[in-house]
Amino acid sequence: MKSSRLVSILLLLQTRGRMTAAQLAEELEVSVRTVYRDVEALSAAGVPLYGDAGHAGGYRLLDGYRTRLTGLTAGEAEALFLAGAPGPAAELGLGSVLAAAQLKVRAALPPELRAGADRIAGRFHLDAPGWYADAEETPYLPAVADAVWNCRVLNVLYRRWAEPTDVERRLEPYGLVLKAGRWYVVAGPGPRTFRVDQILELATSDEEFTRPDDFDLAAYWTAYQRDFHNRLYRGEALVRLAPGTQLQRAVNCRTDKDGWTIATVPIESVEHAHGEFLRLGADIEVLEPAELRERIARTVAELAERYAKLA
Repeated sequence: MKSSRLVSILLLLQTRGRMTAAQLAEELEVSVRTVYRDVEALSAAGVPLYGDAGHAGGYRLLDGYRTRLTGLTAGEAEALFLAGAPGPAAELGLGSVLAAAQLKVRAALPPELRAGADRIAGRFHLDAPGWYADAEETPYLPAVADAVWNCRVLNVLYRRWAEPTDVERRLEPYGLVLKAGRWYVVAGPGPRTFRVDQILELATSDEEFTRPDDFDLAAYWTAYQRDFHNRLYRGEALVRLAPGTQLQRAVNCRTDKDGWTIATVPIESVEHAHGEFLRLGADIEVLEPAELRERIARTVAELAERYAKLA
């Protein structure tokens, strides 16, 4: 709707400053011609909006102009309270800030939107960590978050998997990511990814760093996860699965004459696949690689011999 688009243009210019017609068009997914018409409509309505020509030109609001208009729809108001994430906010030391912000937004909403937002907050709750996992202690998370916000260098003692396990690192923290209840800090140079709960000691610094202008945290994390999975599953196993048995990541599935499914499954390593496949008991048969098949056969033979003694 045009009215909603006009509000969006106003809020974009209010929050981002100068923007070109092309940038506004891309953000709103409309044509540049439509942006021109919308800007004219805003100007006719008395909004102090003006444009500059040239390479560094664009539209901007008169300095100091602010609007109280939010243009929140019912769905947007509900989504705002659904995305509150009080647990992660509290871990970052922002629990009281989030609560205060939600209180102010709620007070500013008209009654019909306020009722919907309250209903969402009372019926949906976000609990990110999975079951059977103890909460990770992250005592340095607020300090890391502060360094991210203020572009301050951190000097840490970090525990990694490889030897030597405890190493000193100088971090330029670009951003924080919460994944499955665990916090990660993405830091330069590199950048590289570090688990916040593996920081053993932390010293803040007055040294500032310059965050790369072209760094996109969401894009980095997407690429990092893709690379992680590509490195994680470095091999393949050919298996037979009993009827009704399913295995994640199974591809190229076909059914043999006995009704079993023959499938290819990416594996991390022979050691990891050995434990994973044994959990399926007699519902799986490993055909390849030979090393994995022989290792499982030895384990099954040892188990059979052990339990035969108890009979």
